[in-house]
Amino acid sequence: MHGERAIYDSPWIRLTLVDVEPPGHVRFEHHVARLAPAAGCVVTDPDRGVLLLYRHRFITDTWGWEIPAGRVDAGEAPIDAAGRETLEETGWQAGPLSPLVEFNTANGITDQRFFVYRSDGATHVGEPADAYESERVAWHAWPEVTALMTGGGVPDGPSLLALSYALVLQR
Repeated sequence: MHGERAIYDSPWIRLTLVDVEPPGHVRFEHHVARLAPAAGCVVTDPDRGVLLLYRHRFITDTWGWEIPAGRVDAGEAPIDAAGRETLEETGWQAGPLSPLVEFNTANGITDQRFFVYRSDGATHVGEPADAYESERVAWHAWPEVTALMTGGGVPDGPSLLALSYALVLQR
């Protein structure tokens, strides 16, 4: 990397042009989206199943089921963000969280890291604080989650990856 310059900057995203010369290749500029890390939680319960939100994503104009997740605020630990987002988006307080998986969301265009935790159990506290975040919140048995995943009902990558890890590890 020979340098980087910002094209656009906001609290949500920083778009830059990076002057790069990979070993053995020509030098070029590449767009990079600099994003804050994100965290989510796969909340499971032996009697209820998996807690998911049904929501519309206007960028892709799609509806689908997702795990609760969101941006990690400055100075916040990813595990705390996962618990906060779960409560805000679902109205359920996740039980103790344990790490499930951590990954780059799209490492060819962004530096964002996504941290996923698992919670075995949750306590209903009330209505979601961010009611606009989803059309509905519901528990789904694992066979139903698997059918949603394979049938296109879980259209976002982070939720698919998180649920796949949780499904494999529960066996």
